[in-house]
Amino acid sequence: MYLPQRDDEATGIANYIDQQLAAIRAAAFGLTADQLRETPCRSALSIGGLIKHSLHGLRGTVQRLSGEDMTPEVSEAGIADYLAQFAVGPDESVDQLLTDFDAAQAEVRALILAADPDAEVVAPPAPWNGVFYSRPIRLRYYLNHLVEEFARHAGHADIIREQIDGMSVPALVMTLEGAPANQFFTPYVAASGTIGA
Repeated sequence: MYLPQRDDEATGIANYIDQQLAAIRAAAFGLTADQLRETPCRSALSIGGLIKHSLHGLRGTVQRLSGEDMTPEVSEAGIADYLAQFAVGPDESVDQLLTDFDAAQAEVRALILAADPDAEVVAPPAPWNGVFYSRPIRLRYYLNHLVEEFARHAGHADIIREQIDGMSVPALVMTLEGAPANQFFTPYVAASGTIGA
């Protein structure tokens, strides 16, 4: 948990992003590979799909912060690739997905800590929002958008995890952080053979 601090802007943003990513990642703790792929709500979202989509977002952030062109491909193939980000296929390794997620998170954190939020950058088109041209922005706009985007998916992960087994993601995060039991919280014990056990 990111507790109140006297951090500079880049550190604060990096810590808020890490907090949301920790929640998304913690949602997998104690699940089986099959549960990771479950879609218990009316949507097609799963914990694994949210992790995979967030990994795609992290990789895109690395590209963007490294100065690569991020103009999206608006085509049937591009849309199919985008939708495939939300599902972990039966032939995809859950362990590799989580390893890749962790590595990308660390890389993004390092890039944000080295960044100047006041820097002038260019936002690529966002055709899903009806924006078909690039435009200048300050980097802080994009970094704050990342907080918003990952927070939305952390909320999705919390709802989905509660539908699977009744566990809340904040309790899973506290367990993984080693928080001691108290009158409000009992650490979660993952069953043997599950993710993170």
